[in-house]
Amino acid sequence: MTPGCEMIADKRVLFVMAVEAEYGPHLRARFAPLLTGVGPVEAALVTGMALQALEREQALPDLVVCLGSAGSRLCPLGEIFQIASVSWRDMDASRLGFTKGVTPLTDHPVDLPLVTPLALPTARLSTGANVVGGDEYAGIDADMVDMETFAVARACDRFGVPLMGLRGVSDGPGELDHINGWMELLGLLDERLAKTVDQLPDALARKAA
Repeated sequence: MTPGCEMIADKRVLFVMAVEAEYGPHLRARFAPLLTGVGPVEAALVTGMALQALEREQALPDLVVCLGSAGSRLCPLGEIFQIASVSWRDMDASRLGFTKGVTPLTDHPVDLPLVTPLALPTARLSTGANVVGGDEYAGIDADMVDMETFAVARACDRFGVPLMGLRGVSDGPGELDHINGWMELLGLLDERLAKTVDQLPDALARKAA
């Protein structure tokens, strides 16, 4: 089934999330997202297929919004941040002379810039296929970590669609050793992300003016 876009300020907006656990009652009252599954492979596959289907219908979104939870030891727990840029921590072909974080034989920077239409604090995000915890944060050059946004960004770039990222901090301090530790703040993030989404109509209207 082709995913549907929400109409916001006369713009087609496609919301993208990873899993149902992050999609609580507050967000459910506002939009129906494309759910990709966990990790960069699932996110790239599902987002790319969805955008291709929308392109066939001549209904590509004017904006994709990728949102959900993230880990951080620099940003406060429970707070919402707009993503200024996203990188891919898994990619390392430096032995072949390529810059770490850059996919060989492609043309993208280490940090992909995203659109930031809201008056919110911004953060640099790192995407990878691992759940980060403990001392692993020290080796990551970013403010926050997730598992999908870079993949969604690459799919959006393929179809020429701008991407916005919104992430709430679900974990980071201490050691994350069970799924319950990640889920503990998802209810709060659902409420706060929903209030952030409510700012989109005015922001997109101002941008179009």
